[in-house]
Amino acid sequence: MIPIKTSEEIKIMREGGRVLAKIMEELKSKAKPGISTQELNQLTEELVFKYGVKPAFKGYQGFPAVLCTSINEEIVHSAPSKRRLMEGDIVSLDLGILYKGFYLDMAITVPVGRISPEAGRLIRITKKALKRAISRVKPGKHIGDISQAVESYVEGQGFNVVRQLCGHGIGRKLHEAPEIPNFGKRHKGPELKPGMVLAIEPMVTMGDWKLKKSKDGFGFETIDGFLSAHFEQTVAVTEKGEVLTKL
Repeated sequence: MIPIKTSEEIKIMREGGRVLAKIMEELKSKAKPGISTQELNQLTEELVFKYGVKPAFKGYQGFPAVLCTSINEEIVHSAPSKRRLMEGDIVSLDLGILYKGFYLDMAITVPVGRISPEAGRLIRITKKALKRAISRVKPGKHIGDISQAVESYVEGQGFNVVRQLCGHGIGRKLHEAPEIPNFGKRHKGPELKPGMVLAIEPMVTMGDWKLKKSKDGFGFETIDGFLSAHFEQTVAVTEKGEVLTKL
């Protein structure tokens, strides 16, 4: 069963979403050549403390950090380490928080210094796929409409969507029903109803869509070593669809 939030609960999630967006805004400017992902995680922990919220990922299924930092071929859930970002890398910064009993989830992929034109295009296409998906978040639409919007756009641009992982509902729990694949058919899946809150997250690869587990035991990376990108927003089903994780 898909949880339905009241208007008051969505108001709380909206407040939390703004906090998360502020933290991410500060964080992305620090993703520069030479910084380690461990240092980015430490900075994130300080920001989470500063804003008086709780980290959602630390300790979740044994995850050791506040922030997921996935570089280049790593797509999601990679744990921070001593590895330093290098000029030309791209890195997914994925952060969840707990605010007044409700979870919010957000991810962005950012360039590290000057990147290749193809890497820049990958980031733009993934971000635009998320925007297209969000435009389908309206009462009466279906999960399949969101999924199809991502798949058709990404594949039309010559890239692939990850099929082994998906977005999800979110609220009192970090992961709630429904699952939101990045591929599917229009008018299929659960119908969207006012009060549903969804974490929509296109995951896009330049090569094969198949993934493998990373050596850290937490992350996933492309099976062929090609670059990947990841964007995520927490979105409420309202008359027009509302992105909660924005400034």
